[in-house]
Parts: sequence; C-alpha cells; structure tokens
Amino acid sequence: MTASHPQMPSAPQAVRPIPETRAATADAIDRASYGALVWRRFKRHKLGVFGAALTILIYLVALFCEFIATGDPEQFSPTALYTPPQMVRLFVENPEGGMRFQPHVLGYSSTVDYNTGQRIYEADPEKIIEIGFFVQGDPYRLWGLFEMDRHLLGAVDPNQTVFFFGSDRLGRDVFSRTVYATRVSMTIGLIGVGLSLFLGIIIGGASGYFGGWADVGIQRVIEFLQSLPAIPLWIGLAAAIPPTVPPMQTYFMITVILSVLGWTGLARIVRGKFMQLKNEEFVIAARVDGCKPSRIIMRHMVPNFLSHIIAAVTLAIPGMIIAETALSFLGIGLRQPVVSWGVLLQEAQNLRSIAAAPWLFAPGGAVVVAVLALNFFGDGLRDAGDPHAN
Repeated sequence: MTASHPQMPSAPQAVRPIPETRAATADAIDRASYGALVWRRFKRHKLGVFGAALTILIYLVALFCEFIATGDPEQFSPTALYTPPQMVRLFVENPEGGMRFQPHVLGYSSTVDYNTGQRIYEADPEKIIEIGFFVQGDPYRLWGLFEMDRHLLGAVDPNQTVFFFGSDRLGRDVFSRTVYATRVSMTIGLIGVGLSLFLGIIIGGASGYFGGWADVGIQRVIEFLQSLPAIPLWIGLAAAIPPTVPPMQTYFMITVILSVLGWTGLARIVRGKFMQLKNEEFVIAARVDGCKPSRIIMRHMVPNFLSHIIAAVTLAIPGMIIAETALSFLGIGLRQPVVSWGVLLQEAQNLRSIAAAPWLFAPGGAVVVAVLALNFFGDGLRDAGDPHAN
C-alpha cells in the first residue's frame, strides 16, 4: 500500500489588476454625455448604421437630382417607346485583337410586329454608346439657381441617349424620372412628419402635462381620429382638392392632409413620457421656481426623451411616403407634371403594362429601398436611445 501524502495548501492567487486601458475606457464611459453614449450604442447596431448610410445617400440623390439624372425627365422620343433597360458593359473588342476597358451600352435595333402592334427591340453590337462620368448633356438649373449642363453619368456623345431603367410609353427615361421623383417623395415625408411632430408635441404634451379634463378631451379626439379608416379618409380629403389647383399648391395640400391625420401616434408617445416625467424632482423644482408650463415642457421635459422622438419621427417618415405613393397611384394625390414615385407608378397600373414593360415598376423598388432604410435607421436609433441598453 502506498502512503498518502497530505495535499499542500495552494498559495493564494494574487488579484489581477484591471488593465489601464479598460479602466480608462470605463472612466470615459462614466463621464460621457448622453449623446456620446447614444452614438456609441448606435455604432454597434449594424442594420441601423447601414440604414443611416442608405438614408443619407437617398437624400443626397434628392438634393442633387438634376446632376445625377442622365437627362431631362420630360424629354420624350417617339422612336424609343418602351425601350428595355440597357445593361452597362465594361470592355469592347480591339480591332487588332484583345479587349480594352471602355464602359458602354449597346444600342437597339427595333422592328414593329404588325400582328400585335408592339415594337420589338434587339441589342445591336454595332451600336456602341460610350458612357462616362461628368458628361455634357441636357441643360438644367441646379436648385433653380445655377445653370449647368454636366451630369454625373450618361452618354459621352450629347446627341445619344441612354436608358438605364428603360423608357415609358412616351419614350421618357425612367431612370431620370425616378431620380427626380426622389426629391418630391422624400421631402413630402420630411415636411409631413415635421408638421406632425409639432402637433404631436404640443397636443400630446398638453395632454400629459395638465391631465384632467384636457387629457380626457384630447384622448377622445385621438381615439376618434384613429378609429377612422385611413385610406377612405385620405381619398375623401384628397378628392376635395380641385383639379385646377396648381401642382405646387396640391403638393402642400397633400402634405397638410397627411400631417393632420398623422400626429395622433406621436401625441400618444409624448403623452406617456410627459406623465412619467411630470412628477420628477427637476420638473417639480422648475415649477416651484415659477417657470411657465411652455418653458418646462420645451426646456426641461422634451430634451429628456429627445432620442425617442427622433426614433419615432424616423419611423413615421416611411408611413408618409407610402401614403403619398398610394394617393398618387390612385390618381387622387399629386398629378402630372409633378413627378413623384406614386405618379410614376400610375404607368404600371395594369398587368398588360407590367407584362410588356416590367421596368416601369422601378419606382416601386425605390419606395421599398427607402422605406427599409428608414425603418433600419429608426430601429437603430430606438435601440441606441434605450437607457437600459449596454
């Protein structure tokens, strides 16, 4: 038998000191402002960052639509009706042999099918249309101020036309019209949400701050508005606009209609936050100090949930865009010559048009991309503004 030896007690382990970098990071987080903490959490939200970048890109397109479009959106060509999209090619064959880099598209040779009355297009390898950046094209006035004729992308020869997204029934470039429509569709969401934000903070803030009969009355009005079916109500109000009203006035009227009906959700959010904050010590101290209710609301209470308001606004813009698109698609919203995504989708109202020219649904793809980008951006802001997030 082997004798068992008593186990020697292990030496106490030394406490591992916290690295200086981690301690410095923790100290920096403790001293960081609320905005810095929100930005730190937002950067970790991958979809939110992607949505923010895509949203910025879309608004840049809206801001510089004249420069980005390949030509005049109203220019038409009777010989280019329902032209299919032209695919960008990067290399051409050298006469001596081999390939050389030259971005281009192929022109089309067209024939008319007399049995169906449709024009049939076939790519012609002999018709090479060279494309490039910062090319000379149709003149325009950038923001209505600066006369220019340079375009970001287009045909090198100003006498040639490129249809990246094809053409419509009048031979107009769908790509240029979709780019121009970005300005109208995206700004109507911003203006509409801005008016809804103003009404939501004022009315919802009064409901949550004062309470009592004011809260009861405002909430009954909100419940009445939310109980109304949205689409029929939009149709009724939009149809009340006379067809003779100028396009710009129609634009602002549609914006006001969407805003008047879109403030109720934000007002509910603001009311809940105000009821939560109005009994906090800093609000009571401001009230005792003699501050007016308007100052308490705007200077002390609203900044405490500003991130939630920004997230709610970001998530409300897609609703405004979809509402305008639906009204214009039904023909009771914006009308020609105003160019918006909904107006362009009127070209794709029947299956025959979609079957013959599926590229007419390109503005619908723009709506999907914009709505997804804004939703991702809003989700990222909402999660970053959560005080319980890590």
